[in-house]
Amino acid sequence: MAGRDAAAAARSAAVNELEGYILEARGMRSRKHGSLIDGASLEPMLDEAEDWLYSDAGEAAGCGELGAFLAALRVRVDGTMVAFREKVEAERVASEAALQASADAAAAERAANGEDEDHDQRRLKYPDRLRMVQKNKDEGTELFKGAVDVTQYRQAAARYNKALTHAAKFVDLSPDQREEVDALKLSLHLNIAMCWLKITDATNHLDQAIRSCTDALALDGENVKALYRRATALEQKKDYEAAKADLAAAAQIAPDDKAVPKLQQRVEAQIKRQLDKEKKMYGKMFG
Repeated sequence: MAGRDAAAAARSAAVNELEGYILEARGMRSRKHGSLIDGASLEPMLDEAEDWLYSDAGEAAGCGELGAFLAALRVRVDGTMVAFREKVEAERVASEAALQASADAAAAERAANGEDEDHDQRRLKYPDRLRMVQKNKDEGTELFKGAVDVTQYRQAAARYNKALTHAAKFVDLSPDQREEVDALKLSLHLNIAMCWLKITDATNHLDQAIRSCTDALALDGENVKALYRRATALEQKKDYEAAKADLAAAAQIAPDDKAVPKLQQRVEAQIKRQLDKEKKMYGKMFG
């Protein structure tokens, strides 16, 4: 029995990996420079892969066959994205050079001003510390808006985290000042979450996004953006029930929000699909 359960779990993981890759590949054309992808070849290729996965042949495939199918699909998909990847890489190289020059200049400026951010324990006046928070936040937003790959999103997250570091160093705040600082912290946590959703090469990027959203909700338990972004990460982790709960809360808080019901529909469909697959799988195993 235990062996059967382990085999079923392994096969389910292989199916999920293939499903996830097809979903990711479909989304590539919506990215910057996605028009360079050969969509006329890509879309039928993905449709064919999805049809196979849910066919009798796909349902009967074991882990080895599913893994081989995915490996072959990756090669074919990569062939449709040559121009896209070349353009992204060229922009990445140019952007990194510009960012490094900017970072060197900023480091020199901080050194000249005595602003060692990692060891800054000065009791600065509220406007001075606020200026440093806002400066790092603005730099993060500039990096995020100009990002073309995970490197820039990582750099944006780093600036937002620097801003949070400064936001933790305010002293003797009045109630109004505390409210302003908390609003800044909330915005920073939300921005960091968005960065982590896009840093897809990090194995823990979804966990980091969820943590940032949870930190945001600790400041504002009814923040719809935090609920929606956490649900987005939970959906990608295939934790559909938790995503469903966050979306239900968001829908109750903001019933007119148009993005929430779209994600709700997708999550509900995934829950139904998962239940149907489990019924079919166990039906074959024990039928």
